[in-house]
Amino acid sequence: MRAVVYDTYSQDLSSLEVREVPKPKVGPGTVLVKVKAAGVNPVDWKVMAGYLDPLMDAYFPVIPGWDVAGVVEAVGFDTPEFHVGDEVMAYARKDVVQGGTFAEYVVVPAKAVALKPAELSWEQAGGLPLAGGTAQRALDTLGDLDGKTLLVHGAAGGVGSLAVQLGVARGATVLGTASEKNFDFLRGLGAVPVAYGEGVVERVLEAAGGKVDAVADFVGEQLETTLAVLADGGKHVSIADGGVAEHGGRYVWVRPDGGETARLGELAASGALKVEVAQSFGLDQVAQAFALSQSGHVRGKLVIVP
Repeated sequence: MRAVVYDTYSQDLSSLEVREVPKPKVGPGTVLVKVKAAGVNPVDWKVMAGYLDPLMDAYFPVIPGWDVAGVVEAVGFDTPEFHVGDEVMAYARKDVVQGGTFAEYVVVPAKAVALKPAELSWEQAGGLPLAGGTAQRALDTLGDLDGKTLLVHGAAGGVGSLAVQLGVARGATVLGTASEKNFDFLRGLGAVPVAYGEGVVERVLEAAGGKVDAVADFVGEQLETTLAVLADGGKHVSIADGGVAEHGGRYVWVRPDGGETARLGELAASGALKVEVAQSFGLDQVAQAFALSQSGHVRGKLVIVP
């Protein structure tokens, strides 16, 4: 099968190559998926750069990619819950870094797999699991948001835009930081947009009519702003700044969980959650997708379509 691979940790995106590699074997408790779409996430190029090496073993050559949507090609002999031909999606991270989703086929643990709603395109389904699961875990950590004010840092990005919608669905008044070009987009999701940069604290306080009850940081380096606008007793989380734990916050990392992915799928199918696909790329364009992701100015999700 064709797959994107790299042979060693590197920040040089030119080291990504498309090669013929063996089709993965279907072991017990797994599902072989023919990939229709695979979401790009910042963690993909961070793993490639070696940033997660203290946490996870890597076996080279590595196929990157942790999100997938596709069709079940085969199932393990002890995996009766899925069948050949099922349309599925998954946050497909494994215990080691090696066989990812930027390929024609990927093996995924059955516990991470959910059926794809018919209402979602392949690109939307491929971009939903990791970003949506991260947003969902972050808001679950913040607790009951009904009637409260939530500030989302990085509200127009892949995770942030989903968190905005989840917050609105949970009854929160949502403020979201973004560049002015994304203000109409955020208004369409139900958020009050706030320009980031110098003066953001004052703008948040004015838009909220005071301090906010909860903050979700999907950017990093926002702790000073968060603490300045958070009400006494308020809660805050970050997916990009582990230092929040020293200031009463929670650092969030999401686990692969088919049940949680299915919950996201139900919300998307109902229309309560929209996956904005910014751009799709072929396997030979993964370096371009990584470079765009690294720019930090993507609205919605980038997706690889083999």
